Amino acid sequence: MSGALTGSGALRGADGLREPGGSAGGGSAPPAGRGAEGASAGFGQRLGWYCAERDEERESLLPAGKMLAFAAQGERRCLGVRRAGRWLVCPYAAVLDGESAKDQCARCAQLDRSRSVAADTMADDPRPYAVYLAYFGPGLLKVGITAAERGPARLVEQGAVAYAWLGRGPLMAARRAEALLGSALAIPDRFTKAAKRAARGVLPAVPERCAELAQLHARARQLGGWPETLEPLEFACTDHTELFGLDRVPAGAAVLGGLTAGAEIVGEVLAGAGSDVYLRLVGGVEGAAGEAEVRRSGAGQGAGAGGPWPVAVMDARLLSGWVLGAAAGRVTTVPVLPARTAGPGGPERGGERGGEQEGLF
Repeated sequence: MSGALTGSGALRGADGLREPGGSAGGGSAPPAGRGAEGASAGFGQRLGWYCAERDEERESLLPAGKMLAFAAQGERRCLGVRRAGRWLVCPYAAVLDGESAKDQCARCAQLDRSRSVAADTMADDPRPYAVYLAYFGPGLLKVGITAAERGPARLVEQGAVAYAWLGRGPLMAARRAEALLGSALAIPDRFTKAAKRAARGVLPAVPERCAELAQLHARARQLGGWPETLEPLEFACTDHTELFGLDRVPAGAAVLGGLTAGAEIVGEVLAGAGSDVYLRLVGGVEGAAGEAEVRRSGAGQGAGAGGPWPVAVMDARLLSGWVLGAAAGRVTTVPVLPARTAGPGGPERGGERGGEQEGLF
């Protein structure tokens, strides 16, 4: 069955948490700071599908070992907006750039953010919020906030290797704490996808990751100016090695470019972190020159690659808005680039929603 992909690559909890931009379905995650540390285990990487003609949705899981063989059909269209638990089709039938991670046209994106915490247009949100510290690699630690009712969903969506809760309280108190860490400790609130990918293949042991988080957590708790209405939370580190399959992620994995009509991807799922899906490109890639270039780079070869074929990472957000059908061939025909050449003008175009924070809350 073919259909337009929605929220592709987003990690949705088995408890009913929606992909970024979606609303909560049946059930909810444990609130942050209230026994949520083990809740990440309920998540799995999935693709969401939507058929506008029948107003139907479904999901397909992406476990390790699953074979993917699909082709892009027609044009990539704007997903529209999600309201009251259902998709509202873009009234402009806008065509999207195949190289961009954005899955909405400018007008639908503007409507989506007309009442949004991330866009500072919903400051009266009465829900409690949690402040977290997320670890992506050595020296790559960030601060962020998420609605407490979402539990660890935001951390999983971002592909955080490990994380710890820092505090919990009203929205504006959480915002002030986030700003305090940014100004006093120079802790950023985001990293580029390229930086996250590079770090995944060379991660230190779990105890070292947790130790770096613990050090930052202690420094943050000692800061003056801590919001009085923000309840501090004791340090507890959660690591996502098993959830994401990080031990199967090779250093220097190649990068799949954006789809065009007729382009095909054929591969076996190895691992997944955030919107990134790591694939072993079974049968290689079309075109001797392209395949030779990837092989010379050593991308995806060696320990963890699991075979002679190159391993490439696909930003599944690039699938959003395409109608996908079965692949006619046996090899991948989208551009396959060595990691070193994948920059802002390539698959990274659009980055983290073009520099905006995606699905934060």
